[in-house]
Amino acid sequence: MLDLAILGLLKEGAMHGYELKRQLGQRLGFFWTVSYGSLYPTLRKLEAGGYVERIPDADSRSRRRQVVQITAAGEARFLDLISQRSTSAWEEEKFPLRFAFFTYLPTETRVWLLQRRRDYLLDRVQEGESGLRRATRGRADSYTISLIRHGVERTRLDLRWIEDLLLAETTPHSKETT
Repeated sequence: MLDLAILGLLKEGAMHGYELKRQLGQRLGFFWTVSYGSLYPTLRKLEAGGYVERIPDADSRSRRRQVVQITAAGEARFLDLISQRSTSAWEEEKFPLRFAFFTYLPTETRVWLLQRRRDYLLDRVQEGESGLRRATRGRADSYTISLIRHGVERTRLDLRWIEDLLLAETTPHSKETT
């Protein structure tokens, strides 16, 4: 997953490791945190695979300072990672990360991913409503019921957001992000 995030950011330009970490925090910090302990080993792995390369920092006076940039192989790897059409629940957890880089995907892939997310959220709403019915019939306390209700409402809100995005993707001349 970190591979995808790093390659996606490097599509926008070469960066130092600390700048990558800062950008990851700004873009994905609400959903995901990255430590230097995971960032640098992933960068080394991507470099060993030929997906990124180190180049001299044009803005530095020191020849030793380097930045990391994506390679052509990295571009291809990025598109492969972001476009994977898996249907596992684990893949659904990647949605916020993929969404951060939707601009690089063809419309067909974006629509497919949005439809998968919609289906996942519909299942979650049904499970939540079923759990809420069981909780209200059973011995659940008011806090548990409130927590389940909150989860269902939050999932419905996400579902409406996804449906709005799908509508924007499939309606001609209406490609604005909601």
